[in-house]
Amino acid sequence: MKLEKSSRFTPAPGPVVTIVLDGVGISPREDGDAIKAARTPTLDRLMASYPMTSLRAHGTAVGMPSDEDMGNSEVGHNAIGAGRVFAQGAKLVAESIASGHLWQGHAWHEVVAAAKQGGSLHFIGLFSDGNVHSHIDHLKAMLERAKQEGVGKVRLHILLDGRDVGETSALDYVDPFEVYLSELRSADFDVAIASGGGRMSITMDRYEADWSMVKRGWDIHVRGEGRQFASAHEAVQTYRNELNVIDQDLPGFVIAQGGQPLGPIVDGDAVVFFNFRGDRAIEISRAFTEQEFSAFERGPLPNVTYAGMMQYDGDTKLPPRFLVEPPAIDRTLGEYLAKNGVSQYAISETQKYGHVTYFWNGNRTGKFDEALETYVEIPSDVVPFEQRPWMKCAEITDALIAAVRSGNYQYLRVNYANGDMVGHTGNFEAAVTAMQSLDIQLARLIPAILQAQGTAIITADHGNADEMYELDKKGNVIRNGEGRAKAKTSHTLNPVPFVLISGEENPGYKLRDDLAAVGLSNLAATVLNLLGYEAPTDYDASLIEAV
Repeated sequence: MKLEKSSRFTPAPGPVVTIVLDGVGISPREDGDAIKAARTPTLDRLMASYPMTSLRAHGTAVGMPSDEDMGNSEVGHNAIGAGRVFAQGAKLVAESIASGHLWQGHAWHEVVAAAKQGGSLHFIGLFSDGNVHSHIDHLKAMLERAKQEGVGKVRLHILLDGRDVGETSALDYVDPFEVYLSELRSADFDVAIASGGGRMSITMDRYEADWSMVKRGWDIHVRGEGRQFASAHEAVQTYRNELNVIDQDLPGFVIAQGGQPLGPIVDGDAVVFFNFRGDRAIEISRAFTEQEFSAFERGPLPNVTYAGMMQYDGDTKLPPRFLVEPPAIDRTLGEYLAKNGVSQYAISETQKYGHVTYFWNGNRTGKFDEALETYVEIPSDVVPFEQRPWMKCAEITDALIAAVRSGNYQYLRVNYANGDMVGHTGNFEAAVTAMQSLDIQLARLIPAILQAQGTAIITADHGNADEMYELDKKGNVIRNGEGRAKAKTSHTLNPVPFVLISGEENPGYKLRDDLAAVGLSNLAATVLNLLGYEAPTDYDASLIEAV
């Protein structure tokens, strides 16, 4: 863990401060961008006057399965703190199954235990090998393990694809799978498909675009209410003949025997949603796990043991039980600095405190060195964020300025949660106010850093407030008949800023222009160079070069 002193970079004369403006991306459009709509003279001046570039903060740049995947605060802070990209999604699940780690986890033990106490084990998810949201091989592995561990009854609720695979390929998956199930089935292992439907018809809505999709899925999977068929093959074939639609648009169906649904979800059952990608898993997970729920009428909420393949939303800890643990991240920036005697300070309010500590340190609880590290949590207000969009940014700034002026810390990091947490509300005006509140704090903070002869990095972990309106497939804002834009509450695919601020006329470095597709993982090596160290050889490249 010994860092080499750099012969190319002179340590910054004052502290180095990384400022994460959570949820503040760079949008290519004006409409719906609360950041551009806000009056932010300080941020505008800094971005115009100091070296700046943009960083990728979504998709493969942060270890997600594909570049269609939004980034989020967890993977974003993992990437910043780790200096490298660690696998997420498809690769991570496959590795967890192959190594046996999935079967050793508490979540798997809990769902199996629930099913063995007289309930059924249910699997819901996208039924294909498209490997964008799920993979059928993951499902097979779990079925075989469940049988091996003595689960007696399993029911499958299949969401037909036709989007990441051939548009009418459903039976290419259903028919061989029925053969597979017939071979797996035994006197003490009752396994069958219980319900299903097209992925764009039931269950897999995203961004709260159409909660009625989720309700249709809920009624079919949970309550066993829907058009009945003797088999999934019959359902697919019948709908094709009647409706002439492709797989993703096939209506929902219930498999029944003697007029009774084969596998409704009831008290005492266990449920695994086996998609690893989060965007189309969040709403159904909320329906299963939230006691206070108003998106649609669920009827009696069954008391089940629910697990996601992964945690789909780390900000809200949804779902709280998940099968695949975060990646085993080692040798983070924080650990290297602690092992080399560099004093550190991390601060945020409650909403993002774990991001500048736990996730920044590679999903590690606690400090590397109590004597060298100070972690400060400013308690968040327990009010809707749109009602107080400034949140705790002023209090955070008060404490951070004091820490900078103290001279006790060589490296400081802060997360301002406003752009993300207020952005999630979908309230455009509140998000504008959030950004203006942040700008006021930057106007206080940056001069204090420069007065201490410090260097500041302004960046973000992903976008959110930069795109507050829903877009159609052509990138146009979705509006109702009255011209009102539809609010968007999710993260974006937009890049985030990297602004490097120093008071030195000739700091001895400049931004590199020879790097392609830089992302959040390039930040750690940059920080180490600013502190006068060479980065570990396997860290992603620094964004600066010596001059």
